[in-house]
Amino acid sequence: MTRLSHFLALAALAAATSAQAAELPAEIKQAGTLKLTVNSTYAPMEYRDPASNELVGLDIDLANELAKRLGVKIVWSETPFAELIPSLQTKRADFIISGISDRASRRETADFVDYLGTGPQFFVMADSAAKDATDLCGKKVGTTRSTSFPVEIEKWSKQNCETTGKPAIQYVPGENSIDVRNQLKQGRIDAAVQGSETLPYAQSQEPGKYRVVGEPFAKGYQGIMFRKDDAALREVVTEKLTAMIADGSYKAVLDKWGLGANAVAQPMLNAAPQ
Repeated sequence: MTRLSHFLALAALAAATSAQAAELPAEIKQAGTLKLTVNSTYAPMEYRDPASNELVGLDIDLANELAKRLGVKIVWSETPFAELIPSLQTKRADFIISGISDRASRRETADFVDYLGTGPQFFVMADSAAKDATDLCGKKVGTTRSTSFPVEIEKWSKQNCETTGKPAIQYVPGENSIDVRNQLKQGRIDAAVQGSETLPYAQSQEPGKYRVVGEPFAKGYQGIMFRKDDAALREVVTEKLTAMIADGSYKAVLDKWGLGANAVAQPMLNAAPQ
């Protein structure tokens, strides 16, 4: 299904919903707060500013602007990445906007409103001998275990290493992107994989330390994750996000974090191909 057809599906779903759908659920409206939880280890999407210890990032800015337009305040909490989905399912969070990829395997109990292009990308230490991605065949490559990246690495390895007679990539798990970069700096792995949206920031924070190898080797989207039975909240957030795209405030947030090229033209429902 194309991006256009996904957008049309989202528009049709919104049109088929009653006029009251674009209203906050009564309990959120009455409380005047949104409960949101993030994994604050994924700069520049969400992280603790080392200078102020404040929660900052692209997702934080987008969520704050959405909350402003919804007329509510956000009560933030933090959790490991692996606990983001349980936080949504147990209603500790009203929705999830925390660098989480839209994946078919996650849609059994949730819907994604996709708002940012992404894709896994190899990177190495600057002095690595690897020039092309195929130089990583047979090498140890680390990534965060709870993301979609281990599956994408395995798929890429089969297509680009094993089918040509080269040894498979050796996947090494990490707890989060910080852990993976530390493993790389310590020489425990030869290369690493993170979302393409995070690497420019990592390179800016440690100039000359890392080198990207090749282009993103899969295409996907990050999405705002909603419970299946929370259509009303999903629709009102989609409406506000659509308005942010139209008036330029969405693009301004992405540009602030150096990710204007990752923008989408419209929010899309469950649009990622995997």
